[in-house]
Amino acid sequence: MIDLFSGLDAWVIVSLTLALTFVLAFEFINGFHDTANAVATVIYTKAMPPHLAVFFSGVFNFLGVLLGGVGVAYAIVHLLPVELLINVNTGHGLAMVFSLLAAAITWNLGTWYFGIPASSSHTLIGSILGVGLANALLSDIPLGDGVNWQKAIDIAMSLVLSPMAGFAVAALVLIGLKWWRPLSKMHKTPDQRRKLDDKKHPPFWNRLVLVISAMGVSFVHGSNDGQKGIGLIMLVLIGIVPAKFVLDLNSTTYQIERTRDATLHLSQFYQRNAATLGEFLALGKAQASDLPEQFSCNPQQTEPTIAALQSSLAGVTDYRALSAEKRVEVRRYLLCLDDTAKKVGKLPGLEAREKADLDKLRKDLTATTEYAPFWVIVAVALALGLGTMVGWKRVVLTVGEKIGKQGMTYAQGMSAQITAACAIGMANVFSLPVSTTHVLSSGVAGTMVANKSGLQGGTVKTILLAWVLTLPASMGLAAGLFWLASKAIG
Repeated sequence: MIDLFSGLDAWVIVSLTLALTFVLAFEFINGFHDTANAVATVIYTKAMPPHLAVFFSGVFNFLGVLLGGVGVAYAIVHLLPVELLINVNTGHGLAMVFSLLAAAITWNLGTWYFGIPASSSHTLIGSILGVGLANALLSDIPLGDGVNWQKAIDIAMSLVLSPMAGFAVAALVLIGLKWWRPLSKMHKTPDQRRKLDDKKHPPFWNRLVLVISAMGVSFVHGSNDGQKGIGLIMLVLIGIVPAKFVLDLNSTTYQIERTRDATLHLSQFYQRNAATLGEFLALGKAQASDLPEQFSCNPQQTEPTIAALQSSLAGVTDYRALSAEKRVEVRRYLLCLDDTAKKVGKLPGLEAREKADLDKLRKDLTATTEYAPFWVIVAVALALGLGTMVGWKRVVLTVGEKIGKQGMTYAQGMSAQITAACAIGMANVFSLPVSTTHVLSSGVAGTMVANKSGLQGGTVKTILLAWVLTLPASMGLAAGLFWLASKAIG
């Protein structure tokens, strides 16, 4: 990070500082917007005092970001089409990042102010889609190519299915607890516990489970939502100072050799499957010299792209030895080959074993482009962790008392939190962004139905309305801001 600003013009330094501030502000807001969901049950049930719950939630969010990897980060980045990612320039990158962040922050603050448990993930994804579609319109390219729709569909499925699963699984867990211990004190609400038992806190074991599961939700929230911030910062850095961040300059000689070998093995893979892939990739019909001057990612140019990449990496043991232009070029080739390999993997006719081999090659291809410097991870972790420690009160009351017609019991809190922690943890394993807000709120609603408490129609309608409106609202905001910014920079 020390040499981040060295050699940059003053306006680039200002732009970069503002862009990084915007990303960290988004993560800070994400912290106090979404953390209310992570600590709502533990605070409402009085398992922990609010100040302790929020502090430890912040700590576990921090640890989640620190240890979570970058799989989800690049799932978010690759919502944008590969053409936009390989041809981004400083002005375009600034317009893109500021537009999507301003839209996401505006919607997040609005829903937080009104105490609505809306999803920061949903908001961010909508903003990215809005920028991608606006870019397509401004660049006169088909709307179908403006967004990586396959990635968008995968993410949409995870966002839609995860709250449904949260609702059903939390309800089943509660039913299981009622069947196992029907007369247990865990089925009391905090008010009933105080009035009937003259006790302020939950029974010991229930309290322990509530605390552990709340910290578990905080940890997986950090590892999932924190990665989104990491992905945004990498978009900022690649868009504004590409020479320093298009490739991981700390890559070892072994990692570079692995990348180079992956291109060779990829070429051999295509030749081995020429009968199936020959027409799609135009195998044997193009030479390295056929690559257009203005590089465009085209499966028909796969062989020339592989040849050009192998030539660029020949004898290279340190990416720093490459010129700035060469680094950008290498990244373009790698992203394009990965994008084509992903499309190839979806073609009919390939055996399952061959598809598995292709997935391994893709990981080697992107090992030095899908990364994040340690200082980026720490900065996002701090922003999310500190944001966690403020602004939680508005949403806690909604989750604890306004979803169901009765207050939440200890068993309901445990069921919803355990379900949320497991669901988000599984999403992290498969590098899928999900919404902590959606999963936990749905889990609480599921336990209310299972407990025959009923749901408060007004609150549920407000939450559902926010969920339905979040995507189009953030898309529209981001698209409008990107259009204005693009016009302003000419």
